[in-house]
Amino acid sequence: MQIDFEIIGQRLKQARKAKEYSQAYVAEQLDISVVYLSRVERGASKINLKRLSELCDLLEVSMGEILTGVERGSKQYLNEELYDIIMQCSPEKQRLIYKIAKLVCISDFV
Repeated sequence: MQIDFEIIGQRLKQARKAKEYSQAYVAEQLDISVVYLSRVERGASKINLKRLSELCDLLEVSMGEILTGVERGSKQYLNEELYDIIMQCSPEKQRLIYKIAKLVCISDFV
């Protein structure tokens, strides 16, 4: 699986703007340059996990949300994750998953 740093950067930028933080403010808080932050937000520079964690903490957003685009607390989280998994399967496997899911829904064992 390839990591798409451009999408990660876009999500970080959206989170920063949602907090109404300037790049200068974020850069100052994390002791990084505005140029580096700008490059990360454009996907021109790769960000390591330590720095990503610090940035997520400052922006009050989960790393999972930044990496996947899905907020775990949302009601749609499992729907989106399940959809992504199913779309990677062959039509035969999709039918099998459907049949299993249908059985689980009508059963009393869970």
